[in-house]
Amino acid sequence: MESFYDNVSKESLIYLGIALLVLVILYWGTSVILKRFGKNPKYLLPKSAFKRLALPLLLIFVSVLLRMKPLREILNMTEAEFWFKKASTILFIFAMAWAMIALLKIVKKAVIQNYDIGEADNLKARKVYTQFTILERIFIFIIILLGTGFVLMSFEQIREVGISIFASAGVAGIIIGFSAQQFIGTILAGIQIAIAQPIKLDDVVIVEGEWGRIEEITLTYVVVSIWDKRRLIVPTPYFINQPFQNWTKTSSELLGTIFLYVDYNVPFDKIREEQTRILNNTDLWDGNVDVVQVTDTKPNYVEIRCLVSSKDSPTGWDLRVHVRERLIEFLQKNYPESIARTTRLTVERKDDNHTNA
Repeated sequence: MESFYDNVSKESLIYLGIALLVLVILYWGTSVILKRFGKNPKYLLPKSAFKRLALPLLLIFVSVLLRMKPLREILNMTEAEFWFKKASTILFIFAMAWAMIALLKIVKKAVIQNYDIGEADNLKARKVYTQFTILERIFIFIIILLGTGFVLMSFEQIREVGISIFASAGVAGIIIGFSAQQFIGTILAGIQIAIAQPIKLDDVVIVEGEWGRIEEITLTYVVVSIWDKRRLIVPTPYFINQPFQNWTKTSSELLGTIFLYVDYNVPFDKIREEQTRILNNTDLWDGNVDVVQVTDTKPNYVEIRCLVSSKDSPTGWDLRVHVRERLIEFLQKNYPESIARTTRLTVERKDDNHTNA
């Protein structure tokens, strides 16, 4: 024990004690501030903010502690100064990247919780959710890439190799750039979708002839949930370079179209009255559009277009089916002669035995 105290100076012990005290005070102060912000509704920090940041902050404080010379003297490992500093650097970079990612998730959660994507009119909520989801992935990718680069560059040998590669990477860089053109274009398309937002999460789209909703947007691909539970995986550049239908780009409200093909003697006013009655007796209709128009005439039939409105596309589909069925039943029951049909010819054949008689 005496030899231990002989090897360690009193100054080292004092410096180490002060350092530990400062680190404890900083950690305690940070935790108090974060917890108080998390409980106060005036602030944006959620209650779970400290849980996310506690461990990376502790690792940052430990990395600072490892760089202190008094600790190495106490542990009698002054000759291992290089490894202490290297471990401290790597731990600090790792902890900082972790803290930045955790802080990014806290900010995203704090902003998104003010918007309810489950509302009927959720256009603004879907815009914000889409932007933050894509930008979060972009920043996480950049943070991890930079963190890995800083760790590798902290080693002198790797840094020298990297500098020599960069110095002679003229032609190689051009070749790699051309070969990675598609990948870079895909990443840029993902960033462009986050900014311009031709699509948003939960948008109703028609892609490659398939009707579905945008379920997930990443930097490289988009997942479209098809109405029959299939999933269509589409590269992000598709939504920048190819035309597609977005039924909820500016609003979730949609007009539904029903076509009827009837005879010329159909009473149009009666169809209008019946459609109004049908719409007034269903919760699928939003109360805005109720129109019946004759849009075309053919030698054998008249084309009638019925326009109805709904709050969103799934409801609009159900409303169209409901109105179509009820109008057909109405015509079958009240005006069967008004249903368009081809001429039917009935041929009666006399029995041979009866004719001979």
